[in-house]
Amino acid sequence: MTDPATPTGPTAPAAPTASDAELRERLGRVRTEVGRAVVGQDGAVTGLIIALLAHGHVLLEGVPGVAKTLLVRALSRALDLDTRRIQFTPDLMPGDVTGSVVYDPRDAAFEFREGPVFTNILLADEINRTPPKTQSALLEAMEERQVSTDGVTRPLPDPFLVAATQNPVEYEGTYALPEAQLDRFLLKLVLDLPPRETEVEVLRRHADGFDPRDLEAAGVRAVLDADGLAAARGAAAAVTVTDEVLGYVVDLAQATRRSPSVALGASPRGATALLAASKAWAWLRGDAAVTPDHVQAMLPPTWRHRVVLRPEAELEGVDVDAILGSVVQQVRVPL
Repeated sequence: MTDPATPTGPTAPAAPTASDAELRERLGRVRTEVGRAVVGQDGAVTGLIIALLAHGHVLLEGVPGVAKTLLVRALSRALDLDTRRIQFTPDLMPGDVTGSVVYDPRDAAFEFREGPVFTNILLADEINRTPPKTQSALLEAMEERQVSTDGVTRPLPDPFLVAATQNPVEYEGTYALPEAQLDRFLLKLVLDLPPRETEVEVLRRHADGFDPRDLEAAGVRAVLDADGLAAARGAAAAVTVTDEVLGYVVDLAQATRRSPSVALGASPRGATALLAASKAWAWLRGDAAVTPDHVQAMLPPTWRHRVVLRPEAELEGVDVDAILGSVVQQVRVPL
């Protein structure tokens, strides 16, 4: 029986849509909810939100124990999104990621069994510990949002984000990510060791009984869902960009290619990634148009994994973020 209070038929009014201000406020509450489980790392939380708004993926780099995994789990819970985790190991096979066709004796037929990639947020833990063959299994999923197996293309859920982690100091038994793989990540976020006050707060929470495996007990609640995120994505995509700012992004990309310390500068794909990240950051700040300040803020996390230094520069200990900083100083800012 139909509830008389529920409008039906063609005259039913459309569900009210949240305003930009309401969506930003709810994303602010997402950061608050993540903060119930993760102390500090505000920049990484914001970066993950920007990647979700810009339909991108994130590479999280940090030593063990800086809450990379906990951060992703808490974010997915606050957004009410499905998440799965893959521990990348040297013996992991591509089918362990994407799924495979198996024979079902009950039906005497072959069927496809989905791999963990069929989720909203995929945590690819220690992605550089698996061989390139398995790493490449993610390429199609990250770029096309689909998986092709046995001649059949299967779409992935929407939204879909890969949050991959890697340890920057341990190289034994690891496989460096190829440039094609790195280029699929919108952002590379570096999670540093926390300052003393933050680390004391971490210990205080654990002393009070905090269990990182029990986010429900930590009080992390869902404050946004996939529909709300889709609305926020649409609003971020509508942010205005002038021709002057577009030219500024291109000038920055070309400046990286001319740098004497750089072997491979930012590509056109890198320029489009910087534009998408800048639009998401501008919307998140409540600005109606992208400015050079937005571009400059998003340039390091968007390009630090795309720019390849010359061997002699690496031997001299040149830092890629320092090179990007000098590029920003050299390029004229549009008025």
